[in-house]
Amino acid sequence: MAGICKGRTIIVTGAGGGLGRSYALALGEAGANVVVNDINEATASKTVAAIEASGGHACIDSHDITDHEDAGHIVQAAIQTYGDVHGVVNNAGVCRDRMFASLNPEDWDTVMNVHLKGHYCIANHAARYWRQQSKDGVEVDARIINTSSGAGLLGSIGQSNYSAAKGGILTLTLVQAAELARYGITANALAPQARTGMTEDVFAEMMKVPEDGSFDSYHPDNVAPIVVWLASAESAHVSGQCFEIFGGKLSLAEGWHTGPEVDKNARWQTGELGDVVDKLLGSSRQAQSVYGS
Repeated sequence: MAGICKGRTIIVTGAGGGLGRSYALALGEAGANVVVNDINEATASKTVAAIEASGGHACIDSHDITDHEDAGHIVQAAIQTYGDVHGVVNNAGVCRDRMFASLNPEDWDTVMNVHLKGHYCIANHAARYWRQQSKDGVEVDARIINTSSGAGLLGSIGQSNYSAAKGGILTLTLVQAAELARYGITANALAPQARTGMTEDVFAEMMKVPEDGSFDSYHPDNVAPIVVWLASAESAHVSGQCFEIFGGKLSLAEGWHTGPEVDKNARWQTGELGDVVDKLLGSSRQAQSVYGS
């Protein structure tokens, strides 16, 4: 659907490489003005050059997404350059993998800052801008596209910090969708599987490019189409969802639900609870296994 994002201005964080680069290129091809945010200006400039070489419009931004004031400059740069902003793709991320007992505070804080705080900072500024537009009578059609992970949905051995941050992003997405709908803003999340700078070394054998020329399931370009669609006006009716995507597989993640229930209509005694809990476990839908377990 060429031109599906024509005239829309979309910010993509971590767009210098990996998934972010694929998103930015695809958005440019779809007609969007792309703000390519990355702390590495050299790689970001290559993404911008590639978009422009294909006839698209893009600009570079290297402000820090983990600093609230700095993140505001990203949103303002989009507005000053293109006159408006219509979406934020929160993609930038890092890993500091350790088993939980070996995890140090620096490992925890770094991952929380880049993933969870980074998602808050830039989207907060964008939401304030869109809310004011709505109050001023402007018809807003805006998008927040967050990045979670299978680790956020299920947990992942050796990634308690990453899993916690990605799980937090899922809940953040639900609250954003509920609170911001009145202003014309949708919020959705992705849980992609793809070859990126964070994964290609750790899962090198599993994610290697097929030598026989068959479909490369782990290519980051496979994820880009759903990002483009979510950033477009076509997705205005979809909010508060998490899409899992891997190769050609697209699925909708199902969140926590209240399951089986036993009501005593009185306070439980500690000695009663063992049998009751076993009964509830026996009649509930079992969670998927934690990755790596």
